[in-house]
Amino acid sequence: MMRFGFGASLRHLRIQQVLAIAAVGTAVALPVVLISVGGGVATHELNSLENAGYQLVVSASGEHGITDAHNLSRQILALDSVTAASPVLSVAIDSFLPGGGPSPVLAEGVIPDQFTPTLGPAESGLFPSPLPLGDPTDAVHFDNGTYAGAATNDVLVSSPLAQADGIATGSTLWLGPTTNRSQATAYNVTGTFGVPLSALGPTGAFAIVLPLSNLQVMAGLAAPSPSAPHDAADTIEVAVTGAAAADPTALARIRGEVQRLVPYYFVGSLDAEAEQLQSASGVLTGFYLALSSVALTIGLLFLALVLVRRVESDRRSIGIRRALGLPRRWIAREIVADGLALGLIGSVLGLAGGYVIVAVMAAWGTGGVQLAAQWAVFDPTTLAAIVVGVAFLSLVASGVATRAALRVDITEALR
Repeated sequence: MMRFGFGASLRHLRIQQVLAIAAVGTAVALPVVLISVGGGVATHELNSLENAGYQLVVSASGEHGITDAHNLSRQILALDSVTAASPVLSVAIDSFLPGGGPSPVLAEGVIPDQFTPTLGPAESGLFPSPLPLGDPTDAVHFDNGTYAGAATNDVLVSSPLAQADGIATGSTLWLGPTTNRSQATAYNVTGTFGVPLSALGPTGAFAIVLPLSNLQVMAGLAAPSPSAPHDAADTIEVAVTGAAAADPTALARIRGEVQRLVPYYFVGSLDAEAEQLQSASGVLTGFYLALSSVALTIGLLFLALVLVRRVESDRRSIGIRRALGLPRRWIAREIVADGLALGLIGSVLGLAGGYVIVAVMAAWGTGGVQLAAQWAVFDPTTLAAIVVGVAFLSLVASGVATRAALRVDITEALR
């Protein structure tokens, strides 16, 4: 019954076929976009957790909520099976090039010899080892919490920032807490580290790494005051030995020991976060499919209506063939084949359309939309399941039209 001729008499039929294919294609494109982008984001986050160099993370509520970070890190490091305890402070500051105005950068303060062991396999190759930031322990300048020791004004600059501003190793970079250059301090650029532009976006990739105590002083988070905490950090990343990391019981024991040191902070385990993320990903996938089912239902209802309308327009032809003794199953087979063909064509176009939509968002989207689209994963098994599901539902839609065709009264049809 499918006819794609070019005669004027078939024009209305062709329009119906095109609209049915378009309806199915649009219905398929929606789950392709939702599942590929949502699944890609979840997969990226899982990979980040699984490839992190640390297994536990200490965090606190509020901005820069961890206090006494240096001493707390030493206490955690003294626990059995702990190999590194790295406090990290992230603050937005301003940088000044010679003769230039202020440029915002994301500064991370770290203890050099503790930061490196907490880097994952993908990150460790981006940083020089050991970190050329002067005192590896950051103890000299910290001076037991007095911050009276000699400061090492060394800084590492991300490669995108170095390329954008022409910063080379050995040059001087002025850093300050505000856009007022008089408050800035001269730092020696001792190296660069790699940060892909796609990882954080052009602005976020403009980052620097410097000693923790230096950044605390610059941001007013060193000495205690009524408005700021003392020796502040955002997180403490804890790495353990390989044997402990692979043993859930040992990891739970270490987590409990860390929690006893910081009863008012949150101690998270990356393996627990990974399990939660996997569960959340499964829930989201189910939600995406439920949301997509609405579009699929509408598209397949339209397909059923098109098939039924074609049966009504071919009532005379169906009546003649039945009067000539053509088996009912042949008529049914033609209608089912038509519905299946329209459904499969729409599915293929929907898959292609979904891929194009994601590609366009990845190339020309903005902010988080572009980043999420770049992480999209087109799983062949999932896409094949969508096509098979649409094919099955197309058979159901064809069944409605088949029932209408087989109920055609031969006498009425031949009048």
